[in-house]
Amino acid sequence: MTAPSPRAWGLLPHHVSTGGSRSSASAETVDALLAALGADRRRPDLDDDRPLVVVQGECPRAGGDEEGASSASSEIELEDGSTRACGERLPADLPLGYHRLHAGGRSRLLVVTPPRCHLPAVRGFGFAVQLYATRSAASWGIGDLTDLAGLAGWAAGLGAATLLVNPLHAGLPLLPIEPSPYFPTSRLFLDPLYLRPERAGGDTDVSDLAAAARLLNRDRRIDRDQVALLKMRALEREFIDTADPGEAEVALEARPRLRDFGLFCALAERHGRDWRNWPRPLARRDPTAIRAAAEELAGRVRFHAWVQLQLDRQLEEAGAALPLIRDLAVGFHPGGADAWLWQDLVVPGVTVGAPPDTFNTLGQDWGIAAFDPWKLRTAGYGPFIETLRANLREGAGLRIDHVMGLQRLWCIPSGGGPADGCYLEYPAGDLLGIVALESVRHRATVIGEDLGTVPAGLRSRLRRRGLLSYVVLLFEDRPPARWPRQALAAVTTHDLPTVTGLWDGSDLRARRRSGLPASASATEELVERIRQDGGPPRDAESSAAVVHAHRRLAGSRCTLLAATLEDVAEVQERPNQPGSAGESPNWSLALPLPRERLQELPMARQLAGILARKPAGRRRASGREQGV
Repeated sequence: MTAPSPRAWGLLPHHVSTGGSRSSASAETVDALLAALGADRRRPDLDDDRPLVVVQGECPRAGGDEEGASSASSEIELEDGSTRACGERLPADLPLGYHRLHAGGRSRLLVVTPPRCHLPAVRGFGFAVQLYATRSAASWGIGDLTDLAGLAGWAAGLGAATLLVNPLHAGLPLLPIEPSPYFPTSRLFLDPLYLRPERAGGDTDVSDLAAAARLLNRDRRIDRDQVALLKMRALEREFIDTADPGEAEVALEARPRLRDFGLFCALAERHGRDWRNWPRPLARRDPTAIRAAAEELAGRVRFHAWVQLQLDRQLEEAGAALPLIRDLAVGFHPGGADAWLWQDLVVPGVTVGAPPDTFNTLGQDWGIAAFDPWKLRTAGYGPFIETLRANLREGAGLRIDHVMGLQRLWCIPSGGGPADGCYLEYPAGDLLGIVALESVRHRATVIGEDLGTVPAGLRSRLRRRGLLSYVVLLFEDRPPARWPRQALAAVTTHDLPTVTGLWDGSDLRARRRSGLPASASATEELVERIRQDGGPPRDAESSAAVVHAHRRLAGSRCTLLAATLEDVAEVQERPNQPGSAGESPNWSLALPLPRERLQELPMARQLAGILARKPAGRRRASGREQGV
């Protein structure tokens, strides 16, 4: 058998790093990834069998003539069930949607997409929220969806157009709790830790558990294990006392994935959080074993479904107060619910990360699973479509983390380090078309987080498709007046220092304590980016630096501007220190003051006035009037 070609399988052994140097993957890495893709057992799918994704108005060949069939034999089965005759080329007036093209004796998915994503009608601003960190006096040791609703009402009163929220994807309420919102068990469902129990179960008395949970608010470090124990006890009590079994059953019948997720949670409670360690029939989703388990665990499946229904309701309340832009993580835990559900579409033994670059010289291994691009196409992009829809519900927009993953992912074979990876190519044209379709159908703005090692030409491609770019002041050498209009602009991100942490040197000291690369000159370079355009003297208070940094944002043409709550509260610590390990408080530090006090800070009103970019006295539009 001829040795498989890496390029034919979508592997890109050579890439250009952020510093402009050319890097190459080792032969061992390429061979390992070819083996993981099954290149020794199968061939890549043929283009004739792949879904056909076209922009509305385009008229490519239908394909019937290529197989010797007459054009009259081609037919399009539209999404609504009606049919259209099709000649040699597709009709120009096909409606948007997911159709079937029957031509030349074959049937293939036909996706008709709009040219661009939905875009905001006018400019606006919002606050970037790490929800877990945004606690109120009534929180159960962690910020939750009720806190989000309160925060949304407050932000709307300041003229904000939106809140940008960290990923709300489901983790498992099994100890120890995974702290990172970017390492979920499922991107289809919501994390139970974000539920406020008293607002889920009617009149059930959970005051004893609530009192114990609120004691956790005294410690700034979030104890997710204790939060999970107390919340799950309360929810179980409420479910027994007040839940309508019929409501859960109706939801389970209407949403098959909800049944899958509920069963996964019930099985994880019995066999452990990682399905790869379960008894093989359950791990491999043997139909007989799954039916037996679903019958035996029906009560727990209903409970987990009921929890998700309560989460949906509380998220809907928050979104009603102010439009939300949710965050879509790059992937999911390889032993989690989504990987169990779609295990035959995942590249086995491979994790995703980032190559070494200017900002992280060691590279990164995020530990998440990667879809096999060939199998994903064969599946009609079903998992991708389902994931988009799940995260566009109750939202005005979506931030796609590491949007470069729609074109290529840095894949690391088992046993290798972050530097031992190779890029795997994905059908970006098809995936971006589907993003545009779901964006328009949900009237949702899409932001592509395009920071890091970005392939040449991708930003132009994203702009043409209507995605907002991501502009970060700490990375920018260009003056704000030259920043793109079609973008979200922010001073910093969850992985970068806060303004105060940079200004007073506390971030540099924290990195040194963690054994991470720490350069005083690099820190000062970032400080100088803040100080450009007449910034405060170096010995000024950090509050002056925070204000000036956001004035620089306001000098841009960008469609959306965002301020982090960490900068509003002048917090020293960043939410996440990439590369740190051990006892690191990543994703686990609450804001140093409760939400009620945060909302009273003069800095909040001052930054809102700056980012509104409106003359004094002009009426501020609400978030919904601003069209975000």
